Amino acid sequence: MQDTYRTIAAPTESIYKEKGSKFLAFAYPVYSEEEIKEHLAELRKKYFDARHHCYAYTLGANKSRYRANDDGEPNHSAGDPILGQIRSADLSNVLVVVVRYFGGTKLGVSGLINAYKTATADALSEATIIEKHETTLLLVHFEYPHMNDVMSLIKEYNLEVRNQQFELTCTLTIEVRKQLQEEVTAKLESIDGVVVEVKN
Repeated sequence: MQDTYRTIAAPTESIYKEKGSKFLAFAYPVYSEEEIKEHLAELRKKYFDARHHCYAYTLGANKSRYRANDDGEPNHSAGDPILGQIRSADLSNVLVVVVRYFGGTKLGVSGLINAYKTATADALSEATIIEKHETTLLLVHFEYPHMNDVMSLIKEYNLEVRNQQFELTCTLTIEVRKQLQEEVTAKLESIDGVVVEVKN
């Protein structure tokens, strides 16, 4: 089962300038559309005075979920070149946003395509490429006394805890390799009072 994909280890950024226009490119490793929306909202807030926030992303080991957005630039002149670079680098679970400050000189469609393509390639060339397994996020709810049982299972499967809240009822968000999702869920739910739900 194909559940391995290449992605970037950490966020990167780059700046590309063309005829006075500035293209700020930001690449992020992402796991969900929710996360993508958060990054976009953050950049729109930070660079509120920019004219365009164009982006593209792919999600999943088979890259079946993807989107390209021109954000007001001529059709296919921004989002598609960004997506093209993500694909030619054979990456997934990656979001690239290119923020454009207009410099007063129109670049034309071919100029725009080249600028968005180059800005994206520059940001991705800064990244460390890693291989990962496709994963699912599970929310695990349990009473505090079951903490040791839950934690020893997490250790046994070497799972990554992405988020945790310890109160009377504890909640952990854990990342599980998709192939192991059913097995891990069954083992967790065999612990008395543990409830597991899929977050994706």
